Amino acid sequence: MKKGVYLLCLLGLLTGCSREQFNNENPFLPNYAFSMSLDTNLANYNSLLFAGNSIRVFPVNGPANGVIVFYTGGQYNAFDGSCPNQNISSCSRLTLSGSNAQCECEGENYNLFTGQAPNKPYSLKLYRVQVAGNIITVFN
Repeated sequence: MKKGVYLLCLLGLLTGCSREQFNNENPFLPNYAFSMSLDTNLANYNSLLFAGNSIRVFPVNGPANGVIVFYTGGQYNAFDGSCPNQNISSCSRLTLSGSNAQCECEGENYNLFTGQAPNKPYSLKLYRVQVAGNIITVFN
């Protein structure tokens, strides 16, 4: 009986942690099908080797305000470059400032470590990131 309970618990853990459960739905920001690779050996992306640095890139078929890639020191975060709590407009492009991204329209700062801002219903729209050597791949 105990073996059956342990097996059932193990099965639940294995099936409950699927990478396919990634959810970045936001009613204000469209979903874009894109993939891009950044080589940190190149000067344009070399700053991503150092913790606390971020860059904005514009992938083909990607978000209108680009993708913000941020290195936490332990992992890379990639976010939509638009304010997540309003429709895309002329003032919805996030401005990078250290480990924050500021939304000009609402004057709110979003933390690039967590993607969150105080008292806001939606955090920054997160994209998937894979790292292989010096190649950072960002995709949705």
